[in-house]
Amino acid sequence: MSKEIDFQFKSPNDSPGYLLGQVTMLWQRKLKKVLDPLNLTQTQFVLLAALGWLSKKNNVVTQVEIANQSNTDRMMVSKVLRTLEKKKFISRQEHPTDTRAKVIKLTTDGAKVLQIALTAVENADTAFFSVLSTNLPKFNKNMANLIAQNKDE
Repeated sequence: MSKEIDFQFKSPNDSPGYLLGQVTMLWQRKLKKVLDPLNLTQTQFVLLAALGWLSKKNNVVTQVEIANQSNTDRMMVSKVLRTLEKKKFISRQEHPTDTRAKVIKLTTDGAKVLQIALTAVENADTAFFSVLSTNLPKFNKNMANLIAQNKDE
């Protein structure tokens, strides 16, 4: 005799976590299709984009700053940056004042692939989220609120 499972939600479509998971998987699948031809994973793209964004404001960007900007684990960032360095998309140089840190820079090839990837990902995002039409700004604001409220957990 099996015990009946007691769900809080009446159906999966009433569960925000379930829905977020489903949307995330579909979105990641779409991004994989546009990033695979560029020899980039989604994580590699996120870190390159973080580096590109930070480089616009500061000529000295560290691994820690990339991890903070992308809200990712520092050890994982280190491993992924090593892969990006092997692909010749980034370079690591001595930090001018902090002997423990390395300055991370986009190479010419890295800047080229990042620009192509940004265009591809932004186009994929536009297509994926177009169903929200005029609700997109509210959706983005709600996601930003969720991030801000849960970032330190």
